[in-house]
Amino acid sequence: MKGSRALLKMLEDRDVTKIFGYPGGTVIPIYDEILNSPIDHVLVRHEQCAGHMADGYARASGKPGVCLVTSGPGTTNVVTGVGTAYADSIPMLVLTGQVASGSLGLGAFQEVDAFSLMMPVTKYNYRVLELPQLPKAIDEGWKVAQMGRPGPVHVDLPVDSMNSDIDEKLLGQDYQVRTPRTDLGNLPAAIQAIRSSSRPVILAGGGIIGSDTSEQLVKLAEMIGAPVVTPMMGVGAIPFDHPLNLGTLGMHGRLCAYSVIKEADLVIALGSKFSDRTYSPHTRVSPGCKVIHVDIDSTEFDKHKTAALNILGDLRVVLDMMIEQLAGIQQNPAWLAVAAGYRSRCASCKTDYDDSPILPQRIMHELNKFIDKDTIVTTDVGQNQMWAMHHLKITRPRQFISSGGFGTMGFGLPSAIGAKCAFPEKKVVTVTGDGGLLMVVQELATAVAENLPVVICLINNGWLGMVRQWQKLFWNKRYSATKLYDSNPDFVKLAEAFGARGVTVERPGEIEDAFRQAFASDKPFLVNILADPEEDMVPMLPPNPAIPLVRGRCGF
Repeated sequence: MKGSRALLKMLEDRDVTKIFGYPGGTVIPIYDEILNSPIDHVLVRHEQCAGHMADGYARASGKPGVCLVTSGPGTTNVVTGVGTAYADSIPMLVLTGQVASGSLGLGAFQEVDAFSLMMPVTKYNYRVLELPQLPKAIDEGWKVAQMGRPGPVHVDLPVDSMNSDIDEKLLGQDYQVRTPRTDLGNLPAAIQAIRSSSRPVILAGGGIIGSDTSEQLVKLAEMIGAPVVTPMMGVGAIPFDHPLNLGTLGMHGRLCAYSVIKEADLVIALGSKFSDRTYSPHTRVSPGCKVIHVDIDSTEFDKHKTAALNILGDLRVVLDMMIEQLAGIQQNPAWLAVAAGYRSRCASCKTDYDDSPILPQRIMHELNKFIDKDTIVTTDVGQNQMWAMHHLKITRPRQFISSGGFGTMGFGLPSAIGAKCAFPEKKVVTVTGDGGLLMVVQELATAVAENLPVVICLINNGWLGMVRQWQKLFWNKRYSATKLYDSNPDFVKLAEAFGARGVTVERPGEIEDAFRQAFASDKPFLVNILADPEEDMVPMLPPNPAIPLVRGRCGF
């Protein structure tokens, strides 16, 4: 069997149904075999977006996404997509073509050291210099991508290996990988700390979603009477309407989450890496507050400079043990009343503004009317991302998909396409801005060609909004290189040029009807909403702890 056929056979055996990619010279043998494979290839228009589509597919489905690109610039282009997945612990298999093994190091056409490029942004790297190594690379890589803390794995495929023959008996071998280390030594002390706490708070991170332990999280929170706050990556870990959900914590989080964590005497961090955007000098726990940190990755421990009881292990195992050992625990009704009071104050904030120009709060208010439990929401990065995180009613894990740790502009549209590929029967909408959309607008061609009717909610304020907000608040309104409005295209005409549909919205009363058209469309549909550039995404916790919290319209 040729190496290229062996590669696809191993992917087929692992139930891979989609590959996102872009062809080139070194991967032609693989693309030739794809013609005879049941795997569906999605032709992207830029390799970065192959990574983002595989990422969106993985986040929506929980299964590894697969992307395939050629050597040289194909590989360098995909690195941003791989880095995005790595920062957020998303399982992916990244396949790159490579020049013939005998030409490595000789400066051959489109040669690049893919192995070294990928090293900082992958869990593991393989270069298949000899074809019998291929089964090991795919089998181990597939397992490593999903085990422990998930992440992307890279396999570099020299073209001569793909053109060579391999004994197909080698394909069925089962290669063992080292299981993650576990250390539950602090679990008894953690159980005692929870029993002794009168004001516990749970910080539920993306690890809850990645480990599919939302059910256990809710059960533990209800058992011990702990309000739950999340970083952005934890959105959906607990339904938005659950009475213990206090919303997102961080630079643009909810004030109720900020308030409750400052009053806590115990923070139970589950699968959260305490990033600087979530856990800052503003949100640091009060003196005397204890921290329990449960994670599968020991490198995340003790980053927050607060003494913690660290528990290294799989969240499902640890949560099940906690629930079992905390049977009969008594809740603190007074603490639950405090949390309920904070939650109600945030819930009372107005969103249905009739202001003109349109306020982003109103856009999210109208979008909520079309989001049900099966709808998948992806976002770009910037103010649009924070508006969506703050206001959209997310009820389940894997419903809200966004670039967290890497903050990759351009993530929104291709990740929505990837999610739609995973669940073509579900509604998929991306919330984006004019800056982010213009980075990847060519992928409208992919959506049209693949018959993927995603909805694009474009909050078009004519600026690089988040950077402009920083310049406005902290740099004396010195707006440098953030103005877009005098050179932006007519986005509806642009969408139509790709074969998609669109409508421009200028007044608040037009938003609902525009979304109704978009979600009923059998083609990709762009809703271009002209928004007020002066509306800042607040509340905002400045990076400088000496600067007080920036409040907004809400009277919290």
